[in-house]
Amino acid sequence: MTANAQRFREFKMPDVGEGLTEAEILSWHVKPGDEVTDGQVVCEVETAKAAVELPIPFTGTVSELHFDEGTTVDVGAPIITVDTDPAAGPAAPAAALAAEPAAEAEPAVPQPEPEPEAPKEAKRQPVLVGYGVSTASTKRRPRKQAAASPQEGAKQALQAELNGTVPGAPAPDAPTAPAATRPLAKPPVRKLAKDLGVDLALVTPSGPEGIITREDVHAAAAPAAPAPAPAAPAAPSAQAPGAPAGVEPQSMAAIRERRVPVKGVRKATASAMVSSAFTAPHVTEFVTVDVTRTMRLVEKLKQDKDMAGLRVNPLLLVARALLVAIRRNPDISASWDEENQEIVYKDYVNLGIAAATPRGLIVPNIKDAHAKTLPELSRALGDLVSTAREGKTPPGDMTGGTVTITNVGVFGVDTGTPILNPGEPAILAFGAVREQPWVHKGKVKPRHVTTLALSFDHRLVDGELGSRVLADVAAILERPGRLITWA
Repeated sequence: MTANAQRFREFKMPDVGEGLTEAEILSWHVKPGDEVTDGQVVCEVETAKAAVELPIPFTGTVSELHFDEGTTVDVGAPIITVDTDPAAGPAAPAAALAAEPAAEAEPAVPQPEPEPEAPKEAKRQPVLVGYGVSTASTKRRPRKQAAASPQEGAKQALQAELNGTVPGAPAPDAPTAPAATRPLAKPPVRKLAKDLGVDLALVTPSGPEGIITREDVHAAAAPAAPAPAPAAPAAPSAQAPGAPAGVEPQSMAAIRERRVPVKGVRKATASAMVSSAFTAPHVTEFVTVDVTRTMRLVEKLKQDKDMAGLRVNPLLLVARALLVAIRRNPDISASWDEENQEIVYKDYVNLGIAAATPRGLIVPNIKDAHAKTLPELSRALGDLVSTAREGKTPPGDMTGGTVTITNVGVFGVDTGTPILNPGEPAILAFGAVREQPWVHKGKVKPRHVTTLALSFDHRLVDGELGSRVLADVAAILERPGRLITWA
């Protein structure tokens, strides 16, 4: 590594999850000219799993931010350049990197000499047809190109002579022909262009070194603005009710609709749900439960000194009831190993809690929830939910779940048929708690009632096991004092 490379250090987009390939830059915390220190957070990015803050691993002055906020960047791409020795004087990092010997980047490719037939002027100053030699120095890093063969060099020179191009001067009125080389774009961008029907050869690149980005493809795919209508009077046309005057009917859809690219958490959730729905055979069972005593216990626990400062709510006791039911029916804690055709039984429970966040639904989990006391479970549950809503859930909390609870009751929903979190055997939906007429001790009385729904993977959990677990949870919530303890 030369002195320039040691001075200007590039921080590349890391893989902040398990096998993630890209991340979106949500916000920059620094700008060019700012001083940064080793370990300082310089930006926040969103992956397919969560939002993550990125600390920089060296100290210096920010020289360049390679991407704007809102840009999706592939893992391994440089996102920021830092001058680690600003006392050495001002220098452009791009120029310093461009001045590196070719051997530093890759083996030098020998440049063949043109054949004797080529004009001497072309040998001294090769000119591409339709272009002249630029007299201004460029600030962009030169693009890597394959060496041309002697035959190709001679052919270009002869073509220049036939077209009347004088080496060293621009050819007047010469049409600019598109480059014959393949447009520079990464595989995900090529796939996006293919899906949208966009020809990459016609896309204007905006990325570093002339690379076509996702935004370039979306811009090329966007419909062009309609040309202004001629001044000639036109016959009156019917307009949609409430449409602004002068707006053509075909443009109403563009005015009243929004299109948002599917990415980040939403993209990962959609992919996971489709995979789960069409891989694991789902079965859902329901039970309606009198949870009056559970609601009374919630109020008592709020006054208990051991729970002081902790968040106590019905979800906490539902989680505790599910953990007790799993301990009594341990075979439900399992996963399906398709590759080895094995069932993996697990002697632990990593309890997932579905959390709605501004970026979409995520399911972080509490590690070893089965071993926690009620205060510990309450503290872990509160931390998990608040961290998820802030978008700060670490990737490690998003993996390794064994069973999940989704609390649809907070939205006033009675119940649902939840889809399994991929790789998990079961998910419990906790519905809204409502005061309803209920037969209690032979009399109709107002009681607090809720509906539970348990979806499970029928490859792992048969109807008997699933029914036992759901019935166990219901029985515990009906009489919580027997089994729910916090000591």
